[in-house]
Amino acid sequence: MSQTIALVDDDRNILTSVSMALEAEGYNVTCYSDSVEALKAIAETPPDLAVLDIKMPKMDGMELLTRLRREQDLPVIFLTSLTDETDEALGLRMGADDYITKPFSLRLLTERIRAVLRRMELASGMRDEDEDDEPLMARGLLALDPARHRCTWKGLDVTLTVTEFLILKALAVRPGHVKSRDQLLDTAYDDNIYVDDRTIDSHIKRIRKKFRSVDDGFAQIETLYGVGYRYKEA
Repeated sequence: MSQTIALVDDDRNILTSVSMALEAEGYNVTCYSDSVEALKAIAETPPDLAVLDIKMPKMDGMELLTRLRREQDLPVIFLTSLTDETDEALGLRMGADDYITKPFSLRLLTERIRAVLRRMELASGMRDEDEDDEPLMARGLLALDPARHRCTWKGLDVTLTVTEFLILKALAVRPGHVKSRDQLLDTAYDDNIYVDDRTIDSHIKRIRKKFRSVDDGFAQIETLYGVGYRYKEA
């Protein structure tokens, strides 16, 4: 079954060109020039991934992401202006899976979408038919179920994005061992996707915030300044 991509942008030229490129790649595409309309439609019929412009009237992309994430863990790629570095960092801290700056090539956007969807499949435990599902991982009060993309802490669900799940799993697989930012980037992103160190830092902050929403004493992810991160041994 073809995967569905939701495009939300008030520039109809972008909607037309991007939707044509993605449909040529075999995706089903739904387009919205109104973010309020998009919120209702996406909530009722969730796509596999959403591409959101940040600068929109009525409701900007960040507010749209915030509202969507109240109900579902939807993979999201932000579109930002070339000079809006603050928007990029804030979007990642809010839990966006990736971002791309305008102007952009359709080929690059397609690669980013494909990469995020592939990470989603990996985190959900999708494998070839001759492979077994990845086993559950338990680290003290933490439990990860890669096959169902489920994370719990003290038995309580912690909703993570695809990228956040992969980063946490990479840290938790070997408690006490330090992972550099480059190693975590390799875990979460394809080689042909460029992101900088701020991306990992933003994801780590977001992961901590989500765990502290269910346990304000959560302190399992340690920062080693100038080195990287590690998951604390029980």
